[in-house]
Amino acid sequence: MDKHEVARILDEIGVLLSLKNENPFRIRAYHNAARAVENLDEDLELLVREERLEDVPGIGAHTAEKIATLVATGKLPYYEKLKKSIPSGLLELLKVPGLGAKKVQILHQKLKIKTTQDLIDACKKGRVAKLAGFGEKTQEKILNGITQINRYGKRVLFWDAMQAAKFILEGLSKLKAVEKVELAGSLRRKLETIGDLDFLVATESPKAVIDWFVTQHWVSSVISKGPSKASIRLSKSGQQVDLRVISEEQFPFALMYFTGSKEHNIHMRQRTLAKGFSLSEYGFEPTGKKTALKLPKKLSSEEEIFKFLGLDYIPPELREDMGEIDAAEKNKLPTLVEEKDIRGVFHSHTTDSDGHNTLEEMVRGAQELGWEYIGIADHSKSSYQANGMDEKRLLAQAERIQKLNRSKKFSTHIFAGVECDILTNGSLDFPNSILKELDYVIVAIHRSFQLDEKKMTARLIKAIENPYTTMVAHPTGRLLLRREPYTINIPKIIDAAIANGKIIELNAQPMRLDMDWRHWHKAKEKGLKCSINPDAHSVHDLQYFRAGINCARKGWLEKRDVINTLTLAKMTALLKK
Repeated sequence: MDKHEVARILDEIGVLLSLKNENPFRIRAYHNAARAVENLDEDLELLVREERLEDVPGIGAHTAEKIATLVATGKLPYYEKLKKSIPSGLLELLKVPGLGAKKVQILHQKLKIKTTQDLIDACKKGRVAKLAGFGEKTQEKILNGITQINRYGKRVLFWDAMQAAKFILEGLSKLKAVEKVELAGSLRRKLETIGDLDFLVATESPKAVIDWFVTQHWVSSVISKGPSKASIRLSKSGQQVDLRVISEEQFPFALMYFTGSKEHNIHMRQRTLAKGFSLSEYGFEPTGKKTALKLPKKLSSEEEIFKFLGLDYIPPELREDMGEIDAAEKNKLPTLVEEKDIRGVFHSHTTDSDGHNTLEEMVRGAQELGWEYIGIADHSKSSYQANGMDEKRLLAQAERIQKLNRSKKFSTHIFAGVECDILTNGSLDFPNSILKELDYVIVAIHRSFQLDEKKMTARLIKAIENPYTTMVAHPTGRLLLRREPYTINIPKIIDAAIANGKIIELNAQPMRLDMDWRHWHKAKEKGLKCSINPDAHSVHDLQYFRAGINCARKGWLEKRDVINTLTLAKMTALLKK
């Protein structure tokens, strides 16, 4: 059992104990142990074998014993027993936005609610609104939240889908019968949320590949099985996975067909028909229309297919029919930003607010990624739920950062910043006399999402106009598959940022990916600059910048559009300016 699964189980134990109203210190111990395991640099199995688990901060004797059992056996009787002691539907209720363990516990105790349907019925009858601490607004929010869950229930975050896909891809790659294997569909296009997982395999032994696919341990059920296609459901997530097996000759055509969006594929077929051929997943076929083009005997890659059609190669991320085909014809496709271009990030939290790692641990994590700099932006005082810092704590942290920089302990430079709350009237959580002492300021909305579009837009523009604002964090406040963005006029926000020389963040937290990639293409043409930030609350979360790169590429962003591709010297000069 790998560390991610162990961490998930420890976290779930903490949640289950919360539902049973257990000792808060005991609950916190499991959550702390989960974070400690997730952020391990050493091999978990090695720590268990050498009995060094208790040397890891955050892991005590009791949690160490349970971790060792999980690693050794893959099971934990205590966890199984705990799950059976609580109605299974209560865990599902925790997925409803606005419902934490305490509220779920009250709903269960007072109204005997055990399932989502029980909750819907109770809300429709007005019973939830009558409970102390709930009210009409909470009841309405619960119903809206359940509607969102039902709408998005069949989709998962790209980040999570990719973790599952990696194991399947690795397994298929090792089969002797497999000549080529690739991801396809929305996963290859790197959409922010994914429906089914799609795999393509080139092989001369389709039966052997399909038989292997439907009999693996991660399969909970086989949906269908045929000579060239099989569909299964994953045991952990319930997600559908489709496998198509084809000949090597058909492979590039099938890969192109099953990668592009519906609109992109239609546009490609229309272009091909105009040249006297039809295009499908099986290849080109002459239509009988007179054409000067001569069909090659073999096209062995997508690059060769695009070239035959008079197009530059279109990266999978761009195949959304948003101008990429015309750009490919005119040799005007962007040179998309890459992971290796990133030299640092600016939205990182520490234990000084709601982060899980200390300042030094976060800097060390950035150094191990080879970054030249990292910006620390803990929460401001109004974010009391996130242990937001007051003026005294903020300035003390900035002083610690300066001392750490002077000590040369790390090769990575630290910029002192803050994620400063934008209050309801658009003013910032700290006065300018405090903000001017920092290297940079990220402004963000964390409450009062219910304002109408006009008021919310004015609120954010006022914050942008503050002379000490450097960049805007997660401008629409969305949480993918959980919370809709608040109503805001994005074009006006973009124009205000450009007019005031401010940066808009591409928040790379997989649940946010905000600002949405669909806005970036036009925004970059206007001159807006982007900062790809992980919104990291732990060392592990720094890896989220990779999700931000995916989103930036879908938004046509190039290296020159992203400020954190600048060298330390140029970045320092930019922030001072």
